[in-house]
Amino acid sequence: MGIWGTGLYSGDFAKDLSSAARAVSQLPFDGERLAELLCAVEPGAASNATDEDHTTFWLVLADQFAKRGIVCARLKQKALEIIDGGEDLTRLSQLGMDSTGIRKRKKMLGQLRGRILNAAPPATPRRVLKKPQMLVMNEGDVVVYPTARGNPINPYFPTVEKIRPAWTQDGWSAAVIVETGREFDFLAWYRPMTIATAMTGKPGFEEVLANEVWVMRLPGTCSASHVRKMQLEKIGSVTIDGEKLKGRFPKEPTGRSAAVNDISIANRFSVGPALRREQIYLAGEAPNTRWGRQHEGIRRIAEILQ
Repeated sequence: MGIWGTGLYSGDFAKDLSSAARAVSQLPFDGERLAELLCAVEPGAASNATDEDHTTFWLVLADQFAKRGIVCARLKQKALEIIDGGEDLTRLSQLGMDSTGIRKRKKMLGQLRGRILNAAPPATPRRVLKKPQMLVMNEGDVVVYPTARGNPINPYFPTVEKIRPAWTQDGWSAAVIVETGREFDFLAWYRPMTIATAMTGKPGFEEVLANEVWVMRLPGTCSASHVRKMQLEKIGSVTIDGEKLKGRFPKEPTGRSAAVNDISIANRFSVGPALRREQIYLAGEAPNTRWGRQHEGIRRIAEILQ
């Protein structure tokens, strides 16, 4: 369920969708194809007229395409139908928006309508990827990285010294990249498994593999800049057995959401003590949801290796 305000980008869904549109706009496809890809990312909101985010989906994409000068007749028509037919205002009224909010929203929709109708071609051609994003890590890579209370370096700060709250290294963690891919054949993503708890000293290859609990993490993106800022260091490689991996973790999501929304792998690299042992589920244990969603794990990395 989203949060509905009078502004087009008042809710988290709209903000996330604008990020997805920005990422997808890098692809060297025409507007119709880009709209199809975004519909595939959010199929419920795109195709289900009763979905609470249905009108927001089409209005946000129409605005994002107009701002970037991306032409998509289907998207333009759909957004104008929603505005002119009052579908968005009706939906928000049903969700509880008061009369004052409806008036403000109506004014915003009028401005949006003007932007959609008067969208001008960009002054310069849209910058698109000329080739698939380079993979900065490969399947099977074993990497180590510094941590503070189990958290990796936040690569969105320019330097470690400028991280707030202050970040001071007190340990090391390690991960194995168990899967890589490119969404839409262009946007690179990586799926890591991390050790469960940070180590006090910098571990070597054999010490890393000897860890007794490994945690499957969601996919993430990683640029060369983030590799450098997080101080990721490859110390070796292993051979992943794809069938064993899929057999052990059959319900793991694809890398699509991470790639499209550019969710950094830094968000997947926290370990204990930041990640509580109660948040890790191992086969044979009783589920424990007291601390939120549990991360599936295995007892030895050898369980998924050839």
